[in-house]
Amino acid sequence: MPYQIEDEDGKLNNFAVEPPMYKADPETDNNKKSMAIAGIFGGVLVTALIAVTFVISG
Repeated sequence: MPYQIEDEDGKLNNFAVEPPMYKADPETDNNKKSMAIAGIFGGVLVTALIAVTFVISG
């Protein structure tokens, strides 16, 4: 396996083994809907935490 080479000064040069590529499956409508709900919930959570921080500090 040629993942290690030696240059003219005798130094070794190592290369990583690349993983095999694969094609991802397209997202379904149900998956898109779930991700949208999770994004909205995350945004509301972050907004609520920032609001609580301002109330506590102020």
